[in-house]
Amino acid sequence: MSSGNKPEGALRILFVGDIVGRPGRRFLQQRLPALKDELQVDLVVANGENAAGGMGITEKVGQELFRAGVDAITLGNHTWDKPDGLPLLDHPHVVRPLNYAPGLPGKGWTVVRKEGLPPVAVLNAMGRVFMGLLLDDPFRRLDEALEAIPKEVTIRLVDVHAEATSEKLALGFYLDGRVTAVIGTHTHVQTHDAVLLPKGTAYLSDAGMTGPWPSVIGIQHQQIIQRFLTQTPLRFEVADEPAQLSGALLDVDPATGKAFSIGVILEREAQEKGE
Repeated sequence: MSSGNKPEGALRILFVGDIVGRPGRRFLQQRLPALKDELQVDLVVANGENAAGGMGITEKVGQELFRAGVDAITLGNHTWDKPDGLPLLDHPHVVRPLNYAPGLPGKGWTVVRKEGLPPVAVLNAMGRVFMGLLLDDPFRRLDEALEAIPKEVTIRLVDVHAEATSEKLALGFYLDGRVTAVIGTHTHVQTHDAVLLPKGTAYLSDAGMTGPWPSVIGIQHQQIIQRFLTQTPLRFEVADEPAQLSGALLDVDPATGKAFSIGVILEREAQEKGE
């Protein structure tokens, strides 16, 4: 775990990497309250697009995440997988990628106003490289969103849900100096490149996964191996316990919206002997 001392007057944001299935939700519920106290976290943003059964989200699961202590939920390419999740898109603190086709339910950015804290804009965009979807240009759609956000909202956190590290990095440099942080999601594998970019934007290619860690990105590893060996369609199932919680920790200057620092969080439950 990376935390460091919280700078005086800083706003500390915990971004939780993709929550996968029941194991991810269970460990989040178990660990998040204490983690918020230990790390003096002010605001929690989590990617929840795989929180229901490992693919998609439902309204019930979304409310479960809010009760666990999450303040805002971002989504991704599995936004539409669960019909029961569509009502959740009306929640003021739930965002889905802003570069989906116009007219679809939901919104691509929101402003979280939590008592006693400065307002925080949370934006969600999806990459186009290797995603297999017809999407609008995330670069230009993010430009439009940043113009629409009230000027007094200086803290702006962007979740880039994308496969290609090159596309995430390009978006990071494109937004450098204009947003507080660009944090990648989707691959479920935490990267080791947390950095402050030249103009002050905090960047991480992927926050990783909150879910079962003896797995292949949350899925039972035997099923994934079989898929690679046979190249035939198989039903994928979320792996069993134990679980991990991974993400990014940001310290932000509320006066300027600039990040003081960015680090990574990774906690894993122990695996029982013999497994």
